[in-house]
Amino acid sequence: MRGFFRKVTLLLLLLLVITIGLTGCKKESDLTPIKLVEVTHSLFYTPQYVAITQGFFEEEGLDIELIDGKGADKVMAALLSGEGDIGFMGPEASIYVYNQGRDNYAINFAQLTQRDGSFLVGREKDDNFTFDKLKGKSIIGGRKGGMPLMTLEYVLKKHGLEPGKDLEVRTDIQFDVMAGAFIGGEGDYVTLFEPVAATLEKEGRGYVVASIGEEGGYIPYTAYSATKEFIEKNPDIIQKFTNALYKAMVWVQEHSSEEIAEAVMPQFPDTDKEVLIKLVERYRDQDSWKPDLIITEEGFNHLMDIMELAGELDKRADYDKLVTTEFAKKAMER
Repeated sequence: MRGFFRKVTLLLLLLLVITIGLTGCKKESDLTPIKLVEVTHSLFYTPQYVAITQGFFEEEGLDIELIDGKGADKVMAALLSGEGDIGFMGPEASIYVYNQGRDNYAINFAQLTQRDGSFLVGREKDDNFTFDKLKGKSIIGGRKGGMPLMTLEYVLKKHGLEPGKDLEVRTDIQFDVMAGAFIGGEGDYVTLFEPVAATLEKEGRGYVVASIGEEGGYIPYTAYSATKEFIEKNPDIIQKFTNALYKAMVWVQEHSSEEIAEAVMPQFPDTDKEVLIKLVERYRDQDSWKPDLIITEEGFNHLMDIMELAGELDKRADYDKLVTTEFAKKAMER
């Protein structure tokens, strides 16, 4: 009899383990897989990583596969080819595609950052930096037609410097290898995102001398977009995605820099916690993140002003065609 009860107990335990396993599988299968392609992996996008690490996407029923696109052009290519579901990049990419006359163009539905996130890095520490010191120098500026380069040129012109005349702005080095090129001796200055800029400072290979974000002012710098076809077919997915982002934005506003740094550490395992705290504070201090996720018409027009100034825009795009605010507004109403 004792042996019988032992067998029954073991059988019940086995059934319990199987049930738990099946429950876990069911929960996993309930999540909708989404391929999110980001322009680069940077602490500048902190609220996005908070949404991932704090489980806000899962709460909305989404399983996010985060892919580093290494440049807005590559992110847009992934969207248009169907290799990505949602793209995270500068809205300028959607303007280029729309002006090409494509029917299935990308529509921007949520804005994450409202300033440029790059920093000007020099070879020497300079606590008294002024932009006139760039005369006759060479800056590694990024991809031609990309927001980092266009914002840099906007800032330079604001300070009376004409690229190609007063200084050299290099566009021949790919975005993802700019830091390596600078370390290798290319250029006198380079524009970098975090935590790359801080890493160079820690290693004594470069020093932040200015914030392009502070100098450039308000811009709808990076936003989430999906193709017109994807949004029409999956409005519920876009809404859930936006809901998760808004939860993360509120969470960031309500927590300390140290708590935020702890939350994003899994996304930046090679960066010291103290450095993460410093960088979070740096981005918070310059008001980098858009609290309501809404891309305004004024901001969109300012973006096109910068593109025109850079000589990259022949025809202005229709705000109502390339921007929808309905998902961000609904997220705030919940």
